[in-house]
Amino acid sequence: MPGFLALLDAAFGLLAVVILKKFVSRKAAPLPPGPRKLPLIGNLLDIPAKQEWFTFAEWGKKWGDIISVSVLGQQMIILNSAEVAIDMLDKKSSVYSDRPVMQMGGELVGWKNTLVLIPYGDRFRNYRRLFHQSIGTPASMSEFHAVEEKETHRFLKNVLAQPEHLADHVRRTAGAIILRISHGYEIQENKDPFVTLADEATEQFSLSTAPGGFLVNLIPALRHVPGWVPGAGFKKTAASWAKTLAMMADGPHEWVKEQMKLGTAEVSFTSRLLGEESDLTPEREHDIKWSAASLYSGGADTTVAAIYAFFLAMVLHPDVMLKAQEEIDTVVGSDRLPTFSDRDALPYTNAVVLEVLRWHSVTPTGVPHRVTEDDIHNGYLIPKGALIIPNVWGMSHDHKVYSDPFSFRPERFLGPQPEQKPTYMCFGFGRRICPGRVLADASLFISCAMSLAVFEITKFAKDGLIYTPTPEQTTGTISHPKPFKCTIRPRSAKAEQLITSSES
Repeated sequence: MPGFLALLDAAFGLLAVVILKKFVSRKAAPLPPGPRKLPLIGNLLDIPAKQEWFTFAEWGKKWGDIISVSVLGQQMIILNSAEVAIDMLDKKSSVYSDRPVMQMGGELVGWKNTLVLIPYGDRFRNYRRLFHQSIGTPASMSEFHAVEEKETHRFLKNVLAQPEHLADHVRRTAGAIILRISHGYEIQENKDPFVTLADEATEQFSLSTAPGGFLVNLIPALRHVPGWVPGAGFKKTAASWAKTLAMMADGPHEWVKEQMKLGTAEVSFTSRLLGEESDLTPEREHDIKWSAASLYSGGADTTVAAIYAFFLAMVLHPDVMLKAQEEIDTVVGSDRLPTFSDRDALPYTNAVVLEVLRWHSVTPTGVPHRVTEDDIHNGYLIPKGALIIPNVWGMSHDHKVYSDPFSFRPERFLGPQPEQKPTYMCFGFGRRICPGRVLADASLFISCAMSLAVFEITKFAKDGLIYTPTPEQTTGTISHPKPFKCTIRPRSAKAEQLITSSES
């Protein structure tokens, strides 16, 4: 008995030491600096409702690369430095890879079923494995290069016929490519129902997950307020958006299953995985359906934003367009369109792709990470449960990393001392890095190369007036260039013949 009591005393003593050490460490390390917090509400009044990345960058100038704010007790850590983001989110990914519970977008609408918001764990790792097998490497992605080239050629035809509807053509093509890869589905010529659903759902995702978009994201208890209470209109919105998301996931999935029964299904992400299952369990089918939905909902909208930004950049920087066209003319010639096989021989065109990704931040504040245990970083306490928000826009426009960061200069990535490629931050960090980044990169490259080969992209002119668009971004987790007008015409009669010829 005395031995047992001694062992018990030792156990309690050890527990006391652990608790005391944790308490002392929390007290010894301060939170990162940031704007002054008010009692109870913290920085609720400081968080902007739109384009929060500009405010975060300004805070960075005043308080540094790691900033602390809180809203009603929820701690948020904002990172304005890519170096710090890599040190925390990459090198300490074991504790920085969870996602927060996002009440509006995740819980009420249902995006918690997709890879972007799924908690870190077994299901998350399973989704990642499924992605990696299909599109996770350049080798696996090469299987779909022919689809990318064919759909981009169709894009050229559509732009030639109706250049004033550029944004619609970009969106249609991105949807066509991703749906062929995810579900083997060839979209309809006019408004396709699956593309329309994906467009609506991803726009709703962007709005429902923005840091300052809905108060319920900041005050989770509001989720339980009855819908009839004044100010609870978000619940009606969430119910409507949840229906859109469910149809977006279910529709293409059921279409593939029907095609497989008929024996007419094309090889795709979904058909391949369903075909591997001799005894499909509900849980396994859930994973296949929602991982495919993650693929085409995530890939479509982000790619649209990047390609649209490319056209804006060409309008504003004709010297860049001409230099890229000279390279394409030299390497590819004028008798055919560029293909993926030309990519290694087109360094300047590849630099244009990189500069588009840096210049226009598609996800300017990323998607928040959640830290799963207390951490001390650079002398600051990063408390368990804190949301980590990487200010990707601020990182890609950091004067310490990029010379003249607000200028569009592809040359920065060439020469004996190239600047840091933006791919290390624009696709996310650590174990949450975008699994579709190889697909996104391929889509952006082939769109840029083919468009540059055949089109002259210039400022819009009417009645003798030339209109110069302003490079502004929309608010949301996924940010697009605001609509702009431009003139797009074939570079030559030969280029027009290439556009109108049959797809390769």
